[in-house]
Amino acid sequence: MSGMHARGRVSAHARIPDPPPAPDFPAPNAPAYTPTYAPDITPTPTSPAAKSTRSAKSARTGGADKNGKGPKADLATEITASLVVFLVALPLCIGVAVASGVPAELGIISGVIGGLVVGAARGSTLQVSGPAAGLAALVAETVLEYGVAMLGVIVLGSGILQIVLGLVRLGRIFQAISLAVVQGMLAGIGLPLMFSQLYPMSDSKAPGTPIENMAGLPGLIADTSANPQALIAAGLGVVTIVLSFLWKRMPGPVKKIPAALVAVGIGIGVASLPGVDVKTLQVGNLLASVDVPGPTEFAGLADVGIITAILTFTVIASAESLFTAAAVDRMHSGPRTRYNPELIAQGAGNTVAGLLGALPITAVVARSSANVQAGAKTRLSRTLHGLWLLAFALLLPQVLALIPIAVLAGVLVHSGWKLFAPEEFPKMWRQDRGEFAVMTLTTLVIVATALLEGVLLGLAAGIVLAALRMSQTVIKQHLEEDTAKIVMAGNATFLRLPQLIEALEAAAEAGKPRIRLDLTGVTHLDHACRNQVEEFVAQQRGFGLRVELLMPAPAKPVGTPASVADLADERDRPAETGLPRRPYAPTAAGPAQGPGPTAEWFYLDTRPMPEEYASR
Repeated sequence: MSGMHARGRVSAHARIPDPPPAPDFPAPNAPAYTPTYAPDITPTPTSPAAKSTRSAKSARTGGADKNGKGPKADLATEITASLVVFLVALPLCIGVAVASGVPAELGIISGVIGGLVVGAARGSTLQVSGPAAGLAALVAETVLEYGVAMLGVIVLGSGILQIVLGLVRLGRIFQAISLAVVQGMLAGIGLPLMFSQLYPMSDSKAPGTPIENMAGLPGLIADTSANPQALIAAGLGVVTIVLSFLWKRMPGPVKKIPAALVAVGIGIGVASLPGVDVKTLQVGNLLASVDVPGPTEFAGLADVGIITAILTFTVIASAESLFTAAAVDRMHSGPRTRYNPELIAQGAGNTVAGLLGALPITAVVARSSANVQAGAKTRLSRTLHGLWLLAFALLLPQVLALIPIAVLAGVLVHSGWKLFAPEEFPKMWRQDRGEFAVMTLTTLVIVATALLEGVLLGLAAGIVLAALRMSQTVIKQHLEEDTAKIVMAGNATFLRLPQLIEALEAAAEAGKPRIRLDLTGVTHLDHACRNQVEEFVAQQRGFGLRVELLMPAPAKPVGTPASVADLADERDRPAETGLPRRPYAPTAAGPAQGPGPTAEWFYLDTRPMPEEYASR
């Protein structure tokens, strides 16, 4: 510690007289320095410091006023924002349901729950929840394997588990995931989603797995080219994708209209033309589509596959919601997300969705960003959007039947591209090639197998990468007249055990009567490496060799008497050796203590290591 660090930290605006010089390492019982003069540094209400203080307080309290209430709601703005979110959410709810292989009504029911249940709960203020494209592939696989009836049990179990995780305050644990794994997971979700939706975009049926969908693209193109109606449907899908990418470049008042809504309007107009026969959405009775799980479905909880599906849904839905919350918090300056209450809110929504047999619910970036951009400030807008969804589905179901499926597929292709985010791969390559490998591996495994396997393998790869980077060990060795020397620094873990064994064997084979092992530069020595060193020392001493072992000493508090060897080592070791130096801290407690009467002390060779000895 330096003298600068020993003194207290004060505000940059304050002017405090310089204190009398204090020693860098005061005696253990020395009184702390106390300034004799401390002017009033409280900022005035009109000063820049005061404004900064108020801004910081506002950020901590989430924009709350002095009575602890949140930001004041402008009712007209909140209603307008809710209508914008409703227009974005409606085609997404239906499109996600179709992509998931379930009736469109279930997507609308989940959207309603995301607004009325999750939207009214505390946690996040502006984040909007509903059925998400990120889970469409997983839901489709689950429905294909277990049926629509079991989906309710799985979603219900996931919701209850989310509530438990929130109650035990594990919401933030989902932030402790490598960014490379998260981006790889999103890319692994987006890529199969795009390829699977190219088929309904041409009024065709997807073959099945992501690999099969990719392999079937040449046949899809050939079939579509030979069918005029399929060409019309594909044209509607392409127009939807182009609008989704380019609509934000339109003039200010126009671009506020959601691109998905414009595409739906164009699709309805084209589908109503004479001679056009494209597939449209078939929407039934919303209330009749509710399917409450019964005893037969709950009996399926004895199946290991169902339990695995519940855990998979829980992890992915929770991670996606909380990652989205972090992203949405960066879009506005209002109240920050409280992760544990938000996880409980998501769990409550999924519990209700499971009881009604609907789709799983997560936070959705597209709807949340639309809510923020529309000027919403409170939870009112996201709650009202669920009410508009419910009213529209109950009162105007015939309008939904006019929407071409190709348009909804085009909306989801655009969503898949945004999830895939191909620009993130070269960016990650430039930033960190190790993380790029983790990200690419996660994506490829998800595409080739399934979401759970890909995420687990990605997490394992991230942990291995972190462990390798933490195990940075430098081992240098050279020979002198009668001594084979090994100098070791860094973190010595079992991952570097082969390197350590090689160096020890080389020292033993050097044929010198004395071996010196200097491990004082090691910051961490795990059990495996320590055991290997101790076994080597005992073995070589058994052969009659003189082995000098210098082990890393435990950290000593300032003021603790240092040994002669410590002082000689740390003070005199030159920087050119490339090995780390511990701070040299002379003490005020008296002269350094020497070794005891039975101790055998070895002083380090403080000369620089010859350049001709390379690391082995």
